[in-house]
Amino acid sequence: MTKKEKVLFIKEYFDKKYKDAECTLEYKTPAELMIATILAAQCTDARVNIVTKDLFKKYPDIYAFANADLKTLEHDIHSTGFYHNKAKNIISACKMLINDFGGIVPDTMEELLKLPGVGRKTANLLLGDVFLKPAIVVDTHAKRITKLIGLTNNTDPTKIEMDLKKIVPPEYSSQFCHCLVYHGREICIANRPKCRECGLVEICRYGGSFERKNKT
Repeated sequence: MTKKEKVLFIKEYFDKKYKDAECTLEYKTPAELMIATILAAQCTDARVNIVTKDLFKKYPDIYAFANADLKTLEHDIHSTGFYHNKAKNIISACKMLINDFGGIVPDTMEELLKLPGVGRKTANLLLGDVFLKPAIVVDTHAKRITKLIGLTNNTDPTKIEMDLKKIVPPEYSSQFCHCLVYHGREICIANRPKCRECGLVEICRYGGSFERKNKT
């Protein structure tokens, strides 16, 4: 089975199992998604959603964040970890949005990567979910699962993104990545995958070896 055929097999399975998969970060505006994603680095989406529930009330727009006191913002986001760099990047990114982009989150990879704290993962999430453009978000789930299945042999996120762009239909790319997150949390759990419950086991390099070893 080719890699493109594997992707179609995966899509058929995901369409049934995770048909309602979506971004698990809660937001109302593009800027809120940008900030939430910055906070999500090395932190769970669930924790970020708890923090942003009050954070977005206290700082209702990018102008409030741009004028925030660094120490106060650090305290407000402390529980997400790495709060010093995150607070600094959020303030700087919002100032850049105001000064360089007219207060609007840009819709190109090149422009998004200019924003402090915004890497390819955050940029792709914005491009896919907000601007509905083809985008591959390589988070920890995508990185691990696509390698186990055999869609890539790379470990560098950017190289994985490029590998997946070649085989995942553009119109499905964003949904594909959201489904990988759901699958990574529910079935293909790091260090304790539920291979016996996985509908992808027959095309998975790891799952196939697991099945052979555990046949009764």
